[in-house]
Parts: sequence; structure tokens; C-alpha cells
Amino acid sequence: MSLFNNTSPESGINLPVRKYAQHMYWRGYTCAEIARTLDIADSTVRSWHKNDKWDEDSVVKRCSESIEYRYCQLVLKEDKSERDENEIELLGKQLERMARIEKYKNGGNETDLNPKLKKRGEGRRKKIEEQKGKEVFTEEEIESLKDYFKLIMYPHQMKWWDNRSYSMRQIVKSRQIGATYYFAVEALLTALETGKNQIFLSASKNQAKVFRTNIIDFVEQATGKTLRGENLRVAAGTTLYFLGTNSNTAQSYSGDLYIDEYFWIPRFDKIQHVASGMAVHDDRRITYFSTPSTMGHEAYKLWDGEHYNAERPKKDHVKINLSHAHLKDGVLCDDGYWRQVITIKDAIDSGFDRVTLSTLERKFPNPAQFANLFMCQFINDMNSLFKLKDLARCMIDARVEWQDWKPLRKRPLGDAPVWIGYDPSRTQDDASIAVIAPPRVEGGKFRIIETQSYNGLDFEVQAKKIKEYTEKYNVQFIGIDATGLGKAVHDLVIKFYKRARAIIYNVDEKNEMVLKAYQVIHHQRLEYDSECTEIASAFLTIHQSTTGSGRSVTYKASRTNSTGHADVAWAIMNALSNDPLGMIDEAGHGKKSGSISLF
Repeated sequence: MSLFNNTSPESGINLPVRKYAQHMYWRGYTCAEIARTLDIADSTVRSWHKNDKWDEDSVVKRCSESIEYRYCQLVLKEDKSERDENEIELLGKQLERMARIEKYKNGGNETDLNPKLKKRGEGRRKKIEEQKGKEVFTEEEIESLKDYFKLIMYPHQMKWWDNRSYSMRQIVKSRQIGATYYFAVEALLTALETGKNQIFLSASKNQAKVFRTNIIDFVEQATGKTLRGENLRVAAGTTLYFLGTNSNTAQSYSGDLYIDEYFWIPRFDKIQHVASGMAVHDDRRITYFSTPSTMGHEAYKLWDGEHYNAERPKKDHVKINLSHAHLKDGVLCDDGYWRQVITIKDAIDSGFDRVTLSTLERKFPNPAQFANLFMCQFINDMNSLFKLKDLARCMIDARVEWQDWKPLRKRPLGDAPVWIGYDPSRTQDDASIAVIAPPRVEGGKFRIIETQSYNGLDFEVQAKKIKEYTEKYNVQFIGIDATGLGKAVHDLVIKFYKRARAIIYNVDEKNEMVLKAYQVIHHQRLEYDSECTEIASAFLTIHQSTTGSGRSVTYKASRTNSTGHADVAWAIMNALSNDPLGMIDEAGHGKKSGSISLF
């Protein structure tokens, strides 16, 4: 066979023999077989193999040339069958695909591989272009938002507005002074003014969505317009995002950042690292605000300046004056944070008329509890039996983690069994109820499904409240503190729930209940929603003490018959009393034992 432009024996195509030999090699023939088939010297074929680098050709090149060869073979065929026509169509598509792959390899992008992506990208770009000319708010509506903001905000909130330009803010605040609502609206107006994204980061996704609800309500009241979407687009290229701290994609967002209740966020160091990355640009702002928890919380190092000092030589350390007198009106501190401490009295004195101090003091008669909730005083949990680090490890995003819990349904847990603990109201303190789902497997976790507190109810109404819970859940146990006046509640409850247990608080009973709670919390066998910070607050007030005789150890929470404290904690422990006290093995599973030691 001639070496140049001879017709290949298979196709009738005028193909150089050297190229045809290469195709045969790609199809699996050896050099010796090719030489015999084409009647060429073996040394010639091996020379072509070496010089043309047949083994180094890419898969794409081999496939492309083979497809092209077969394509030409069919095109040149005179009498084509329907099968030939279909194969030509298929081979043409394959040649097109090989060309896209080759273009991608030579510096292209994914649209070269998949044209549909290009169409989608063009569609998105077209939609963005259309939205650019279609703003969410008109100029008149934006003015309405600003006017309504000035109309409804209180003086202490307007002080936050006047100091919004600081790039870093930390605010320790009283409960119930409208901070979450204010910062939601501040972020909205800032987004409209600057065009920057606004990001809300909370202990749970549901808690973050409280900001979203506040913004939607504010906009509806000010303009009559309803914003929609999981995240709220408020202008072209400007969005408000609502994230939980367990969001794996949190660090991919960029914008001004608001972190609420940061003194109650578990594993705060990790969150702080992610958060700082989200607001790394000079024109981004971070605002932390929270009610106080304990001085042992990870966020306290950020509050007192120790975080700033940690990586600096001693000569560069800063000293932050954290006194209320110094921070009452807000101060820019040496570490770059604008700090403020605002108590309920500060808010009332400036014109906040939603609450009265005397009513609050009656509802929260214990001085320590009132100081923590409303006077911005941190708890020193060195004296507490329960530590915040343990309580924080039990916090979860319940709406995400509890798939069987449907809080809006008549039967939130269906027919799953629950235990109820009740701490009755005495003269002034709250009555509290706790609903706990026991572990579904041995060694599993107790789940605090819900807690509720009531104030000023007589015994019959308290019993009626408990009955409502027996209709809402599949109640398998009710434990009621029947010490003293609590006996009246128990006597009424057993009329409709005969198995209700009367718990008489004596030293042994109380110690066993507290130790059981300590056991399940310390070994992370308890779960409750991260929004329920009052649960942690209640347990933090419990401390070790001695009985009146001084001969025995007991546990107290500054509690007498006339003043109540830690009611929610005692209600939870009343429910947990249905589980026998036991040791925890190394794997964290329960096992029966006659004694337990905390130390």
C-alpha cells in the first residue's frame, strides 16, 4: 500500500496511511498487527509511534478524530439508511461536545461544557438588569419609613441611631426595651441609605427571623407594602440576611453585621471568628447587643477588653472602665468599640413608658434576679452549682434539630410521652410549668419542649393551666411541689390526673433533684432551645448552702415562701424527678447507683 493518500480499506475515505495507522493504534491494534495489516515494515510503524507520540495523545483528541473519521465515512456513503442518518446526527452532537471540552481545557469556563448554564446565566443577568430599573421602594416610601421611624422610636433608641456610625459597637442592655426591634429597623434604613447588605446572626435561625418579622411589620405600618422572601431584598443589589449561628455558609456573606444576645451564644469564639470575616472591609460595621449572662462566658473577654489585650505586649494593653456610670451614655473605648450599658431605669428615665418600675419590681421581687434581668449586672457563676458553659452546651436550634416537634399544632409532639413539672405560685413569685420529653432510647437526651410562667393566679386557675397541658400532650407524669401552699394545687390536679406526684421539699428530696439535674446537664443529656435563655438564668442562681442547723448541705436560690426565684429551674427538676438518680458512665449513659458526687 502506498504511504500517501490511499483509500483506507474500511471506509473508502482518502486518508493518509500514517494517520490511518494511528487510528488503528487508538483502536487497540499493536504496532506489529498494524504493520501486517497495512503491509508496512514493522520498523516504520514503530518510528511513526515514537515520532508522533501516539501514547501521549489526550482522550479528547483520540475521541474527536475517531468520531470525525466515522462521521466522514458515513457522510461519503452513497446509499444511506435511516440508521446511518441517525448515527450522523449523533456523531455531530458528539463532535460539538468534544469541541466544547477542548475549549474548556484551553481556558474556558463551565458554560463551554454546559450551554444550559450560559442560558441560565443570561437569564439571571437579564433579571438583574430588569430589577435595576425596578426599585423596591420609591423615594416617597423611603421618606415615609424615615418619618415613621422618628415617630415611634424612644429617646434611648434614638441615642443608638445617633451613634450608628461607629464601626464596632457593644451594648449591654436591660430586657424588654425594644433593642431587637430598633436594630432591625436601623439595619433597614442603613441598607436603603448606603446600599450595603445587612446581616443578622442569632443563636438560632428562628431567633434571627424575629428581626425579619419586625422589619416586615415596620414596613407595612409605614407604607402599607409587604416584603416577601426568606431574605429581604430592599434595593438593587442590597439584601437583608437572617442567619443562625449554626449556618455553615454564614462566612460567605458580606455586609454590616448585627449579633443579638451574644452573651448567650454557645461556642462564641467560633462565631466571633466567622463574624469578623463577614465585616472585614473598613466600611462594614459590627454591632453586638445582649442582656448579660455570666462573667465566665466567652464573650465577656470581648466586653472587658481582654480579647484585645490577648495578643499584644503588656505595654499596649487597654483598661476598659465597665462601670454603669461611665458607660451609661455610651463611650468610644481604647480598643475601638463604642460601649454602652443601658438599664431599665435608664430607659424609663429617658421617656420609655411601656413599663413601670414598681410593677417590674413586684413581678421580680428577688434583688439578684432583678439586677441581672433589668440592671445589666453579670452573674458570677463561680458561686453557682450549674455553670453557663455546661448549660450553653445543651442549647440547640430546636426548630431544626427536633423534627418531631410541631409547635403550631394542637398536639406539638403527637402521641410522644412527656413529663410535666410544676412549681406553684405563692404570695408574690411566679408559677412555672415545664414540659419535658424523656429519652426515646436508653442513655438518650431529655428535651425541654416548653416552659411557661404565670403571675398572680389563684390555685384553681393554676390547676386549670396544668389540665390544659394534659390535653395538649400525652402526659405520663406530673410532679408538683406540694410543700406548704403548693398542696392546694396538687389536691386540685389529682381530681383529673390521679397519678400526679406530690413532691415534698426536704433536704434529701431537694438534694437528689438538684444532683439529678446537675448530672444530666453536666453530661449534656439535656436539650433546650437556644432562645430560652431564662432556663439558663434560672439554673445559674442555684448555689450550695447549709441547712439552718448547719449540719447538712442543701441547695438554694434565694427562695422563701414570700419571694420566688429560679421557678423555671425547679419546675424542670420536678419533672426530671421521675427519672431515678444514677451515675453517668464514661460514655455519658445512665446507670443505676446509690450515690453521686459532684466533685
